[in-house]
Amino acid sequence: MAQDYHHGVRVVEINEGTRPIRTVSTAVIGLIGTAPEAAAGVAAALTLDFAAANSGVSYTAASAGTDGNAIRVRYLDPADVSQALAVSVSGKDINVRLATDIEGAITSTAAEVATAINGAPEAAALVTAAESGTGAGVVSAIGYQNLTGGQDEPLPLDTPVLVTDIYAAIGNAGEEGTLARSLDAIVKQAKTLVVVVRVAEGVDDAETKANVIGGVDPLTGKKTGMQALLAAEQRFGVKPRILGVPELDDADVTSELIAIGQKLRAFVYASAGDSKTKEEAAMYRENFGAREVMVIWPDFTGFDTVTQSTRNHSAVARALGLRAKLDNEIGWHKTLSNIAVNGVSGISQDVFWDLQDPATDAGYLNSHEVTTLINRGGYRFWGSRTCSIDPLFAFENYTRTAQVLADTIAEAHLWAVDKPMHPSPVKDIVEGINAKFRELIRLGYLLGGEAWFDEEINSPEVLKAGKLYIDYDYTPVPPLENLMLQQRITDRYLVDFADRVAAA
Repeated sequence: MAQDYHHGVRVVEINEGTRPIRTVSTAVIGLIGTAPEAAAGVAAALTLDFAAANSGVSYTAASAGTDGNAIRVRYLDPADVSQALAVSVSGKDINVRLATDIEGAITSTAAEVATAINGAPEAAALVTAAESGTGAGVVSAIGYQNLTGGQDEPLPLDTPVLVTDIYAAIGNAGEEGTLARSLDAIVKQAKTLVVVVRVAEGVDDAETKANVIGGVDPLTGKKTGMQALLAAEQRFGVKPRILGVPELDDADVTSELIAIGQKLRAFVYASAGDSKTKEEAAMYRENFGAREVMVIWPDFTGFDTVTQSTRNHSAVARALGLRAKLDNEIGWHKTLSNIAVNGVSGISQDVFWDLQDPATDAGYLNSHEVTTLINRGGYRFWGSRTCSIDPLFAFENYTRTAQVLADTIAEAHLWAVDKPMHPSPVKDIVEGINAKFRELIRLGYLLGGEAWFDEEINSPEVLKAGKLYIDYDYTPVPPLENLMLQQRITDRYLVDFADRVAAA
């Protein structure tokens, strides 16, 4: 602080103290699907009519989208004699210098203007011109007029789109492909944010799979397919944390999606591929060993209003919606299991289940870390296991708790990076994390948690290098997967039987 002379008052802000930590948003779905009949964009347009001369030109932007609304057209009177019709372009402004006769009167007709526009390469790259009316009438000078009405394609290929109105997105997706069905399944469970990536439907399954997996365009650097989910946070400020590719997720697709999930700290819900039996589903699950994925078998069934018939309904799509619903209504510490699913009326394969008998189809599947479907008081998912070989992350909510805490605590401390490191802000960081843990414990999201400063690891050499280690631990809330009720028969309640008879 400068010590120069001052006769008066100075205020120096000292911004110390703990910062509140805000939990990251978790109910954001990342969805990949196909929609061959998806709504197209609308090209901007403009008609310059001169009714008295029954003459006009209609302009249509060369490409659909809102960019066309920035195109402007004007007709210039050269204010000189014997001038030729000429077209020039500056940015998105099209300037038409009209022709004049030997007396300086404008002679250009609508037909001539349209021909000149279409014949000028720079102008033709922006618009297509067509005469309206007879086209023979002479036009007049007019100032800049904007093309209007251009609308972007609502679901462009290989581009993440943040959907806040799922019903509108269903309409834009059309009836064909997987996207509309998946969105319908999601909205039946919850209204939530969905980051949609539409991919092209290939000529065969292999091409479709390649489109789903995607990559990076070598010319533009644009991420395609499921890789486009990685661009969502920078575009929209939200990170997809619940991922799925309903109806298109074989082992190859799921493996690639798990890699995306690990980068985003997101959780993947996947089907058991083409498995027809519980044994095949259990073997299919062996393809994966990640904590970020849950395998589900079989599918639901229900009535499809498009085909007007009962058909299989993707269990993965409903898992995405139900997961978002639970995050919003209960929390990320509750697993998907044993919650009624909306909009279904059956199960695609017979699954024997009994609440008290472990030797059932459902018990077999759950013991092999496959979540299955049951019908008891409504159709439900049954199973909470991930594909992790590490018991620390055996349950879905254990993985999601780890993901949410990591992002919540890390992102809450952006303010601390590059601050002068002295004891006061370090203490503030520790106290802020502990305050967040106390909140999460009170709300039931954690059983316990604590942060601390470890003097041993934070040696003078480490601190001098600009590094700081803050340790914290936590205990997630285990799901009550196996309730053991111990029933005993006894005759001790018969000991005072005679006395109780007498008393009666």
